[in-house]
Amino acid sequence: MNKIQYLYSILLLLSVTAVSHAQPFPSKTLRIIVGFPAGGATDISARAVAQQLSSSIGQQVIVDNRPGAASNIGAEIVARAAPDGYTLFKGSVSLAINASLYAKLPYEAVRDLAAVVHTSDTPFQLTIHPSMPVHNVKEFIAFVKARPKQVNYGTAGAGSGAHLFMEYFNSSVGIQMTSVHYKGAAPATVDLLAGQIPVLFDNVLTLYPLAKAGKLRALAVSTSQRSALAPELPTLAESGVPGYDANAWFGLFVPAATPKDIVARLNAEINKALQTAEMRERLRLLGATPGGGTPEQFAALFRSEIAKWSKVVKQAGVKVD
Repeated sequence: MNKIQYLYSILLLLSVTAVSHAQPFPSKTLRIIVGFPAGGATDISARAVAQQLSSSIGQQVIVDNRPGAASNIGAEIVARAAPDGYTLFKGSVSLAINASLYAKLPYEAVRDLAAVVHTSDTPFQLTIHPSMPVHNVKEFIAFVKARPKQVNYGTAGAGSGAHLFMEYFNSSVGIQMTSVHYKGAAPATVDLLAGQIPVLFDNVLTLYPLAKAGKLRALAVSTSQRSALAPELPTLAESGVPGYDANAWFGLFVPAATPKDIVARLNAEINKALQTAEMRERLRLLGATPGGGTPEQFAALFRSEIAKWSKVVKQAGVKVD
């Protein structure tokens, strides 16, 4: 950042602060940027939060999908937005993964984004095609160990949660599989259903109904606690992979220079929304559990997730241009 850019950012912050004190916050429409297409888990979660938040604050809250580059396009938009509390980013575990996955990013998440609140957690589900002759995690590990690099697994793209969650699992149990990258979770699921790939590790929301219908076989969930959507499914830790805990979390961020009183107001309103019976039921139907807490707690979680996935990316040798 050169001297002129620095002075401009200071003037922008001063003007925003002056306006924020001149008009009570919020006094106009809020926008939640989602870095993925409409219809996905991040988008659905964002819309649930937007609806409840709109009712709480008395202002319209819209969701603006800006997909691309594993949510980096959306993150950059918010990092460069006016720090006035009216532009938020619906971040996910991808935001933490991207910090080490990409050699160069046009923003730095910890520096350029301020954590507001952790909104929800969603497990992934280790899922196989029924033709595989295994019925639990122990049998699955033994099957793959006997066939190093011969078993393919699908992903939603290189560096996606489906990719990194599986690589984390592979390193945890000492097995080797071959990744097959798709342009999203939907086509990977289609090929799993058709038996073109035997394994997929992705969101419980989409995979559990297919397993319950007998079209796929669910082995375990990725989080340390069982899923409210699929309580009969064991966790990987319960299934003989001690310490495994991979969580598809979601949360809201704002530009880093956003005044603390505005961050506090947003945090309080969203925490209130997360405690409503309607919101908790909507999240349950999404296979998610409500989050909550302070901005500081969410910031600490985010930093710990960056460190965790950095190790996985490095060990797996994953690279994205």
